[in-house]
Amino acid sequence: MPKLIQEKVQQAVDILCELNVPVWLTFVRETSAGGDPVLPLIYRHTLTWQSALLITQTGESIAIVGRFEAETARQTGAYTEVIPYDQSIRDILIETLNRLSPAQIAINYSKNDVLADGLNYGLYQVLLDYLAGTPWADRFVSAEHIQSALRGRKTEVEVARLRHAIDTTRQIFNRTFGYASLGMTERQIADFMHVQMNAFHVQSAWDYEHCPIVNAGPESPMGHVLPSDLQIQPGHILHIDFGVRQDDYCSDIQRVAYFLADGETQPPEVVSKGFNTVVMAIQEAVSAMKPDMLGKQIDAIARRALTDAGYPEFMHALGHHLGRLAHDGAGVLGPEWERYGDTPNYPLEAGQVYTIEPSLFVPGYGIIGIEENVLVTETGAEFLSEPQLELIVK
Repeated sequence: MPKLIQEKVQQAVDILCELNVPVWLTFVRETSAGGDPVLPLIYRHTLTWQSALLITQTGESIAIVGRFEAETARQTGAYTEVIPYDQSIRDILIETLNRLSPAQIAINYSKNDVLADGLNYGLYQVLLDYLAGTPWADRFVSAEHIQSALRGRKTEVEVARLRHAIDTTRQIFNRTFGYASLGMTERQIADFMHVQMNAFHVQSAWDYEHCPIVNAGPESPMGHVLPSDLQIQPGHILHIDFGVRQDDYCSDIQRVAYFLADGETQPPEVVSKGFNTVVMAIQEAVSAMKPDMLGKQIDAIARRALTDAGYPEFMHALGHHLGRLAHDGAGVLGPEWERYGDTPNYPLEAGQVYTIEPSLFVPGYGIIGIEENVLVTETGAEFLSEPQLELIVK
C-alpha cells in the first residue's frame, strides 16, 4: 500500500502542474470518527490531532501532524517533509504557507462531488480562525477538480486490483446462477452469495444487507432494496446487482437470467427484445467512449437506444465512477438533471473506470438491468470483464 500512496501523491503533483494550482491543502482531525474521503488515496492511516497535508506544484509534499503520528507519516514514503507539533498547529501551518507563498490554496470543498467535500464546516471555521490576519484564507479555491482527476485516473496498480475484484465477482455470479432454481427466494439467493463472499475472503462493495440486490419477477421493486421472500417462478426474470471489495477496490456488476415457463423452449419475444435492447445500448455507449467526451453525451447515446426501441427512459444515470468505492465520486455518465449538479459535464479521461448500466422493465416478467465495468483508454474504452451478451436461460 505505501507504494500506491506514493504513486497517488506524485500523481497529485502532476495534476497541480496541469491545473496550475500552487498548493493543495487537506486539513483534518480525528479521522477515525469520519475522515476526509481523500485520505485513503494520499495518506491511508488515521490522524488524531489537527493535521495538514500539503502537496505543491513544485513537488514538495508536507505533512504537519501531531508528534506521536510523525513516524507513521514518514513511513508512508509519500511526504518530502514531516513536521511534528505539540500544542498547536497554527504557527507551523502559517510559517509553512508563508514559505510557500501560494497565489491559490485548494481546499476540500465541493458543490458537485461528495468525495471532494471532506472539509466539514466546523473545521473550516477553525482553519479560518488560524489564518486570520494572514493573506491565505482569501486565496482558497475548491480542490474538486484536483480530487476528481486523482480519484478518476487509475494507476496500473489500481486497474489491476479492479480487474481482480471484477474477476472474483464473475466467479461468484457463475456459481450463483448455477445454484439458482425455481422456488428459491430472493433472500436465499442473497444468502448463497454471502457464503461465496466468505469463501473468496472478500467484502461487499456496498452495505452488506443490500449487496446483492436481488429481483425475482415483476413484483420485486427496482432500487436499493433488501432481498425479500419473493420466489422465482416460471416465466420470471431474475436480476442481480452485486459487487465485492477486494484489496481495497470494488466491482459493481448486474446480470440477468430468465426461468422458462411451462411449455417454453426459449424466452418470449418481449423478454428477448428487452434484453437485446439493453445489450445494444451498452455496446453503443462503450463504442463512443473516449477521452474528452462528456458524461452527458455517453448517457444520451444509451438513453436514446432504449427510447428509440419504444421503452421509457431509465430514471437514473447510465453510469458512475468505480474505484475504492462502488460509487467513486466525480463525474457521472448522466443527464443534466439538477440532482447531478455539474457532474454530467465532466469530460472522460484515460484511466477512469465507469459502470455502464441501462435498465428497463418488462411488464409481467421483471427487471432487465445489465451493468458492465469499463476502462477509458487513450483511444477508446475496454470492458474489464466479459460483457453479458446472451440471456442466461434456466
